[in-house]
Parts: sequence; structure tokens; C-alpha cells
Amino acid sequence: MQSGHHEGEVHHRKNRHLLERFEGYTDLIVVGLIIALGAAMLVGLLTANGNVTW
Repeated sequence: MQSGHHEGEVHHRKNRHLLERFEGYTDLIVVGLIIALGAAMLVGLLTANGNVTW
């Protein structure tokens, strides 16, 4: 009976570890998106000439 309870705890820890890994990747993705948007905005500002066609 104790071995069955122990297996349940190991399974729960494994799921929590996968969730923590996903949260870590999510943080990296958000930081990457912020950097990419900032770079795109900088390129847009540097290459804009001020003539609006619409």
C-alpha cells in the first residue's frame, strides 16, 4: 500500500516538473518577443521617411 502511494507522489512531481519547465520556456518566449518587437520598431523608425501614402 505504501508503494502505491509513493508512485502517485512521483507521478505528481513529474507533472509539476514539466509544468515548471514549460513556465521557464514561456518566460524565454516572452522576452524574445519583446526583443523582436523592439528591434522591428527600431528598424521601422530608422527607415521611415514621413510620407504617408494612405
